[in-house]
Amino acid sequence: MAGHECYHCKQWVAEGEPHDCWTTTEAALTQDLTEDLRDAWERLREAAADFGDQRIYASHSSIMFSRKSCYFFVRPKKNFLEVCVFLGRQLKAPQVRRVDQTSKTKFVHVLRISHRDEVESPITDWLQEAYGLSDELGRAAKPTKTRRSAKKKTPASKARHRKKAAVQKRKRP
Repeated sequence: MAGHECYHCKQWVAEGEPHDCWTTTEAALTQDLTEDLRDAWERLREAAADFGDQRIYASHSSIMFSRKSCYFFVRPKKNFLEVCVFLGRQLKAPQVRRVDQTSKTKFVHVLRISHRDEVESPITDWLQEAYGLSDELGRAAKPTKTRRSAKKKTPASKARHRKKAAVQKRKRP
């Protein structure tokens, strides 16, 4: 049987068969969750949606919450929800499993949620902070590249350039 293995999802795709593993939905990612995890997911989504205008969408194996950029995302796992929150400071709390610096101004905090009762303060406060920070960092972002103004060549710099080119020409065999 001719075909290939998808690089992303490792699924076997028969020749001529349509395949788009990047197209996924929240429902597809949360369909196999236990009742406790589904309740926790619904509470988490509801809390985040109450923050205000944002985009909530599924991407590969995560559900993203973003304004101009992602401020947190959820990876549904078999026994817990892995929540990754982007903040401008490092948190030290028992709920935080890991912290990694993702840029000069942001840290990602990895949390595990396994029950609806865990989706309360301080986790909802951190999500609210990340929501507000997302907007602040978007406004404060500076362009990464700046255009250099062309230097005006003086007669002396032109002479140095000609002299350097002549020396290079003489060195060639």
